[in-house]
Amino acid sequence: MKKFDKAMQILFAGFCINLCMGILYAWSVFKQALVVDLGWSNADASMPYTVAVITFAASLLVAGVLQDRMGPRRILILGTVMVGLGMIISSFATSPLLLIVTFGLLTGCGIGFGYACLAPSAMKWFHPSKKGMVNGLIAAGFGLAAVYLAPLTSMLISTYGINTSFLILGGAVLVIAVPLACTINNPPADYTPVAPASAAGKPASKPVDINWRAMVKTPQFYSLWVMFALASSAGLMVIGNITSIAAQQANITQAAYLVVILSIFNSGGRVAAGMLSDKIGGVKTLMIAFIMQGINMALFATFTSDFTLMIGAALAGVGYGTLLAVFPSITADYYGLKNYGANYGVLYTAWGVSGFIGPVVAAVAVDTTGTYTLAYTICAAMMAVAVFLSFITKPVDAEALEKKLANA
Repeated sequence: MKKFDKAMQILFAGFCINLCMGILYAWSVFKQALVVDLGWSNADASMPYTVAVITFAASLLVAGVLQDRMGPRRILILGTVMVGLGMIISSFATSPLLLIVTFGLLTGCGIGFGYACLAPSAMKWFHPSKKGMVNGLIAAGFGLAAVYLAPLTSMLISTYGINTSFLILGGAVLVIAVPLACTINNPPADYTPVAPASAAGKPASKPVDINWRAMVKTPQFYSLWVMFALASSAGLMVIGNITSIAAQQANITQAAYLVVILSIFNSGGRVAAGMLSDKIGGVKTLMIAFIMQGINMALFATFTSDFTLMIGAALAGVGYGTLLAVFPSITADYYGLKNYGANYGVLYTAWGVSGFIGPVVAAVAVDTTGTYTLAYTICAAMMAVAVFLSFITKPVDAEALEKKLANA
């Protein structure tokens, strides 16, 4: 029971740390204040966020390698300290360039370092049959951050101003997330997680241990990478443009509620999809999400009312949230936990690419046609490709791969 309690403590701490590091989702509020209160251009106010997203994706790869070698605690503490200090130093930034350095590079890198350590540690404390649930709950913390951080940040800025708001939020990260990071560690070498009743009596599968160099030699990796990139692009296209979509399609000028709906269903989708993947498998869960998202994209142009846009936003949130819960689980299932940090870091580059594809697809569609209809069509086509790939993707044959590498 003591070890089980420790597993739950690790899971809870990871969830709460992600609630703090989800500060990235509050940037739209900061951006508005930079433009309205300080007179920055939209391009200047957007650049720190863009740099933070790119830095987040790149640093996650580096942190994944480091935590595989050094364990999660030191890397996670470093990450949470960087997030807090980056926010605090951002309170003194007086130009776009300084904010790019403090928030874009320092905070963005800290988020990547922190995010890379939570799922691998938590999964090692739980039975393999619970990988999806664990990843779903850890990822849900990051998604749920938008629900409270956006209104909290707005309140802080209206009361204290943008500079003091950076300072307060950064201080809160240091006070809350850093102590929690000190509690995260891998289980002892002789630790064996308790099997749930549903898994009792089932033969244990042979442990898989494949590093990233061997992983990129498997066709499954490229299939997973393309599915991740295409599906994330569709989700981010909607997430990044939902308020503009509401204004263009339904003449709704106050659509903040759609952002909240997206956030809630994004987080709920992560938990639900993670638990479903434990039952039916990760690839099957992805296929269901891809089909649902494809249909949603094909119909999105017809959503011209509050109700239909709420349904569309909810489905987009669930579809996108599924990716962040299931792809980590599949990575662990196919390639093992020993090198999971580096392996998922390599796969996560697909998300970084999607952060470019999604906005570009939307921008090109609007600039050339004046509507988002072309963007929906492109996203629906991308989801059709993802469905096909999910149909043909099979688990990695670890024994065959080991023989192939030995003979190479």
